[in-house]
Amino acid sequence: MTEQQLSDHHAYFFGYGSLVNRATHHFSDAHRAQLRGWRRSWVPTTLREVAFLTVTPDEYCEIDGLIAAVPADDWAALDERERAYDRVPASHQVAHDLTHTAEIAVYSVPARNARATGETSILLSYLDVVVQGYLTEFGEAGVARFFATTDGWDTPILDDRAAPLYPRHQLLTPAERALTDHHLATLNARLIA
Repeated sequence: MTEQQLSDHHAYFFGYGSLVNRATHHFSDAHRAQLRGWRRSWVPTTLREVAFLTVTPDEYCEIDGLIAAVPADDWAALDERERAYDRVPASHQVAHDLTHTAEIAVYSVPARNARATGETSILLSYLDVVVQGYLTEFGEAGVARFFATTDGWDTPILDDRAAPLYPRHQLLTPAERALTDHHLATLNARLIA
């Protein structure tokens, strides 16, 4: 590669959960994008008691999210932070508005970390952060697409709003909380205390 080509080439990862909420991170080079061939899913793992949000292959699905530049193109540091996940190349599956060449990957929980049985739950404080991000970036239609393109809503939702367990929880407006509650009610999701 020439020096110009190297300067025009950047590494990005596709975020489909809390990364969509820009208040939860310091990745300044982030852009709206769509990932084809994957859908989201809540999965229990051997790594923690609450469910992870991951992506699984689905050739008929497309999900909204953000791509963010990998700081200093340092995949090793990002891989360590996302150690519960495998990094999967996805450049050919991401639609974005970048004008330069981008190496893009998505993080997915591998089968070796999945747990087939046992009770798990989704943190409502985490889900609220994700919904707030989708509302800001993609509007109410984007929130509806988030719920429609995510599996695992039979997983109980732990209502921790009064004392949030998610470390990057955010303040929500009553309307934002009501939007999450509306979609959970539509899905007949089970809230637990």
